[in-house]
Amino acid sequence: MDVYRKSFRLALEIHHFSLLLPQYLRYDLSDQLRRASRSVPSNIAEGYARNRSLKDVIGFLQISLGSNDEVLFNLEFLKEVKLISPENYEHFVKEYTYLGKQLYTLMKSLAARRKTPPPFMSNI
Repeated sequence: MDVYRKSFRLALEIHHFSLLLPQYLRYDLSDQLRRASRSVPSNIAEGYARNRSLKDVIGFLQISLGSNDEVLFNLEFLKEVKLISPENYEHFVKEYTYLGKQLYTLMKSLAARRKTPPPFMSNI
């Protein structure tokens, strides 16, 4: 699954990047960024591994999308406090924005298979 592979690769990139942040952020921002980035592929994997229903899978994908947005927030924060280079910021924001779109499209596709959209899509 492309969205899982991409999210896993990005989690590895974020992990390596976070190790370059100042030591005083090790148990704060660095840890939060790593946990959020790992949560994206973790929840994709858990949703598909449980394989109970499309509703459950969509629920885990929603959590993944939330974690994806959390990564984007932390990247924005790093930019504002000048702890990320413009190149790294642009790279990660581009990748995580695209990943968010992939997750949303996957959820929408699965919801269509259920024939009843989940509550988060009721305004679409």
